[in-house]
Amino acid sequence: MEIVIIGTGNTASVIGRMLAKAGNNIVQVFGRNVLHAEVLAEELFSKSCNTWEAINRQADFYIVAIADKALYELERHIQLTGQIMVHTAGAVSKNVLKNITRNYGVFYPLQSLRKDIPVMTEVPLLIDASNELTLKKISQLAHQISKQVSQVQDEKRLKLHVAAVCVNNFANHLYEVAEDFCKKENVDFSLLLPLALETAKRIESVSPRQALTGPAIRNDQVTIDAHLDILRLHPLFQKLYEQMTASIRAFHNG
Repeated sequence: MEIVIIGTGNTASVIGRMLAKAGNNIVQVFGRNVLHAEVLAEELFSKSCNTWEAINRQADFYIVAIADKALYELERHIQLTGQIMVHTAGAVSKNVLKNITRNYGVFYPLQSLRKDIPVMTEVPLLIDASNELTLKKISQLAHQISKQVSQVQDEKRLKLHVAAVCVNNFANHLYEVAEDFCKKENVDFSLLLPLALETAKRIESVSPRQALTGPAIRNDQVTIDAHLDILRLHPLFQKLYEQMTASIRAFHNG
């Protein structure tokens, strides 16, 4: 396939690398930042551009990996004559592309992507399309780079995106809060890493509900009070601890 990548961030970089490695020809990389576009294009043995007028209109696929809000203005900048365009957003309808081409869809990686990580783990892809033929072509492309490809329509994809924020962004914020606490209290955060890894590993075999441990689920008020006392000098963490404890109790007693 001849592919144009629109975007130069984490998703554009990782997906671009994977598609190029699978044997596709990345004919062009578009980015508003000239340097970023040139760097990614060079890595993908491609050409770069930074104006909408200069985008190649003869490719097979156009993969749009830009900020969600920018997708709503995309039709002002580019029109196609039937080629396939997909966006990579989890929370935006495929129909945001309907005024650009009749063959459009979604190519959403359900994974936290970082362009500075050289080797990615498995990247599940959620796909959708405006018609069956386009869906078939998107599916063929997706299966080149992922073993987990699922057709998921807008509403369910949005629900999965909400859940993804919980298991990734919110969980990572909790790590961030714990690391900050450890630094301020001069204790070694790295000692918690085996626990974090074991917690993530465990839910491969059992439900998170079954895996949950700790003072909140045990109704161990003595330990909870001790924790809240030591958090007196960390009011944001203390409030978060109280909210999480209340949530666990409500979830399991409801």
